[in-house]
Amino acid sequence: MNPELPTISFIGRLVREKGADLLPDLFKQLMYSDSEVNFVLLGTGDPQLHEIFSRMESDHVGYFDATLEYNEKLAHQIYAGSDFILMPSRVEPCGLNQMFAMRYGTVPIVRSVGGLKDTVIDISEKDGYGITFSEFSLEEASEAINRAVKLYKDSKKHSQVLSRIMKLDFSWKRSAKEYLNMYEGLTQN
Repeated sequence: MNPELPTISFIGRLVREKGADLLPDLFKQLMYSDSEVNFVLLGTGDPQLHEIFSRMESDHVGYFDATLEYNEKLAHQIYAGSDFILMPSRVEPCGLNQMFAMRYGTVPIVRSVGGLKDTVIDISEKDGYGITFSEFSLEEASEAINRAVKLYKDSKKHSQVLSRIMKLDFSWKRSAKEYLNMYEGLTQN
């Protein structure tokens, strides 16, 4: 892997719901664009995707690395060592990977759906700290990665985003306090 390039990771189940079937075409498109990146993949799932990712790993040595297994320890090392985590999910009731990643200072690139929409604010918005895209499409995912590469190259803005995401609090303690405030507000009416 080239340390000068941004590293984008995908950690999760290699299934349609998580958008893993979009990854081969997305990566191939990036390989032939001006947005060079390192891509790291960790997960297990669809046997056809395993075969595709194994081939891609041997075809794109130095730019693509796939570990086709479940490995919690390695997942945390990848969160910590990546610049971005990609979550192009078709559906996502909650999503934890984006929250784990942000604790390590890894910027999420997510499809704005379900829990991802609830926990990631796009950098184009006030106090934003992630990169979002709406439609499940190769074009929108590719544009989101291009925005990530642009952010990576702007070291000042990138540092500001990293500082912001590492201070976020998704704990139950914070959530409980918000619920308590909401209930107290209801009883005062």
